[in-house]
Amino acid sequence: MKIKVHWIVDGIAELDADSQEEAEKWVNEALTNILNDNPIFKEKLGAKAIQGKAYFPGNSE
Repeated sequence: MKIKVHWIVDGIAELDADSQEEAEKWVNEALTNILNDNPIFKEKLGAKAIQGKAYFPGNSE
């Protein structure tokens, strides 16, 4: 029987960068390389998107 699993991988990377754009670019490139180097993510697990947004940490963290 076919069963679908909708999955989400959630995380927060903390790194030193000169701008939010640079931080987003670094994380995007790192995750894209991981996905491309491990085709199981696309072929078997159906990965189709990477999404993230850089922000400055605040008092609530």
